[in-house]
Parts: sequence; structure tokens; C-alpha cells
Amino acid sequence: MNRVILMGRLTRDPEVRYSRGDQPIAIARYTLAVDRRGRRTQNGEQQTADFIPCVAFDRAGEFAEKYFRQGMRVLVSGRIQTGSYTNRDGQKVYTTEIVVDEQEFADSKGTGHTQGQSQGQAASQTKLDNRLASGRNAMDTEGFMDIPEGIEDEGLPFS
Repeated sequence: MNRVILMGRLTRDPEVRYSRGDQPIAIARYTLAVDRRGRRTQNGEQQTADFIPCVAFDRAGEFAEKYFRQGMRVLVSGRIQTGSYTNRDGQKVYTTEIVVDEQEFADSKGTGHTQGQSQGQAASQTKLDNRLASGRNAMDTEGFMDIPEGIEDEGLPFS
């Protein structure tokens, strides 16, 4: 069975290209920095991460293009694919990458690659807290709470 599950941070924004043809598909390439735990090199230095190349096709590629940004922590599952090619110097180069089947955010929207809340998020949270404390009805016509922009699932008991 060839199945991989990784969680790491994006080293840069995904690079997306589209295939040629009648129905072009998105091909997104990105690299995940995946932390190692407790590994030491021969020098006694601690290696902190492995850099794993990933490729996502079609809708997964479009999703990565639209939503993934450098520093975000994401969870991917897929399969390891190896290959080889001959470079311009005539040397054989071996490749290994993860072909992504599923991908999702590993952090809530507000955390991203920063620690804690930004001033905008804190202001939005304060505004929401004040609305709820004042007894103002924050429900829409379908019974869902109206949550201000920038506030997602932080602070919810079931998140």
C-alpha cells in the first residue's frame, strides 16, 4: 500500500500551471516543511524539518492556488511517486514527490503563519463579544449566528 499523510508548513505560495488541451487542468506544486522530532545529525545538530515536494491536480490544484499561502500549516494525504529524467548535462536525476489526493488546512483561518490574533481579529472578536453581551439578537432568519469577517472558529468549544 502506498499511502502518505503529512502535516507541515508551506515553504512558499504554490506554483500553478495549467495543462494544454480542450479542458486544461490545474497542476499545483508546493513544498511542505515537515518537522522532525528528536532526530540528530552526526555533528550533534538537530535537523528540524524535511522538505517534501507535493503536486496537486485539477480541483485540488485550483484549491491550492486560491487558498494556500506561504507559512500556512496544511494536512495532505496522497501517494509517493518516484521518477527519473536525464538533465542537460546527461546525468540521470531521480525525483520523489507526493501526489496529493486530499488536502486541508491544519490551522484555523485566523492563525495562519502568525502567532496569536492580529489587531483586526482582536477587534472583530471584541465587536462580537459586545454584540452578544448587549443582548442584541445576532441570529439571521435561518437561525445562524452572524459572525463578523475575520472571526472563524477560534474560541468555539467544539473546534
